[in-house]
Amino acid sequence: MRYWFSVCFLIAIFFNSCINKEKETETSGTAKMLVDESLTPIIEDELVVFENIYKNAKIDASYQTEGNLIKNLLADSARIAIMARTLRPDEAKIIQNRKLLIHVNRFAIDAIALVANKASVDTLITVQELIDILNGKFSKRQLVFDNANSSTVRYLMELAGIKQLPEKGVYALNSNQEVIKYVHNNLGSIGVIGFNWIKQPPVELEGTVAELKMMRVKNLPGKPGSDKYYIPNQDNLAQEQYPLSRNVYIINCQAGGGLGLGFASFLAGEVGQRVVLKSGLMPDSIPTREILIRKNKE
Repeated sequence: MRYWFSVCFLIAIFFNSCINKEKETETSGTAKMLVDESLTPIIEDELVVFENIYKNAKIDASYQTEGNLIKNLLADSARIAIMARTLRPDEAKIIQNRKLLIHVNRFAIDAIALVANKASVDTLITVQELIDILNGKFSKRQLVFDNANSSTVRYLMELAGIKQLPEKGVYALNSNQEVIKYVHNNLGSIGVIGFNWIKQPPVELEGTVAELKMMRVKNLPGKPGSDKYYIPNQDNLAQEQYPLSRNVYIINCQAGGGLGLGFASFLAGEVGQRVVLKSGLMPDSIPTREILIRKNKE
């Protein structure tokens, strides 16, 4: 009898140690996170720094179109997401029906960048011209998107007030990488991609991106950025002059403390905001900078 008691006791200790070992905290354990594919470069950078600081933390990022991301988030395949919009009331209700709280934090301001072939002479465009193209009006230029289900398509469709893309003048490929390559090889096309893909392209695309031209955009009359044409950069994003800016959020639906809360705190903190600043995007809060003043010796 004493033998079996000892065996059961050891088994209980073993399983208890396994549970404790696998328990997820704000700075340790593993978690899955869904990420808008158009935000890949900045999130890859943030994860490298986060996991370098917290050696026992591992976030498995799955990069997807916004459409697929929403479907998977609502299906509870993951409870952490990086998006370029907040959840709509009907989407939030599905998650709340599971008795889960939704924590939403903005940590950066991104932009939708318009890029053209290096041989393009005209690199100016107005928001009204974009709206006209999206409404199927004739234009010598064509818009090329990353994916029909992407956040960039959704953003510009909302801007133009349309429910579906026109059959002519607008094309959707499969990724931001494909858009970059297509515009590089095709004169007269305008690539629509996430700004961070221009600021921090993959190594294999650095040469291609360097040969693209960033287009300047002028807003609708009476709106900020309607006085002249602006390119996306930190100054113009900070002053709300670039017309096609967008917020970037981390959405955490985890119950209790976990890596979602830890990563959200990291993104909003000093180090996470410095990563955003270095990436070329606009941080939600400007990181402080220490200035050391040395007194001259008399």
